[in-house]
Amino acid sequence: MDTARFEQLVGQAIDSLPEEFMEYMENIDVVIADAPNAAQLKRLPRGQTLLGLYEGVPMTERTTNYGYVTPDKITIFQKTIEAAFHQDEVIVKEIRRVVLHEIAHHFGIDDARLDELGM
Repeated sequence: MDTARFEQLVGQAIDSLPEEFMEYMENIDVVIADAPNAAQLKRLPRGQTLLGLYEGVPMTERTTNYGYVTPDKITIFQKTIEAAFHQDEVIVKEIRRVVLHEIAHHFGIDDARLDELGM
């Protein structure tokens, strides 16, 4: 899949959020990278694959002192997703799932709860 189409699909996943969530998507950058770097991979248990990553302060952990900080960052790993899922329609669904999963972290939902929700 070319990068432009991948970016478009990431954008569509973000645009699919309900309006009440969109108003809380301030000060957050969503970027696409080929694959995680060594520092990002260190966070994972051995043998796991990193398809996306949220880096920042979740909404649930922000206090009244939160301000003047660099944007939170969501990285979606294109080559990693493409290596794990080979059919185009599966890649499209996985991009949406990964984007929503990482946005959920921005809202303070942890991996255990996301697993319960099937995300």
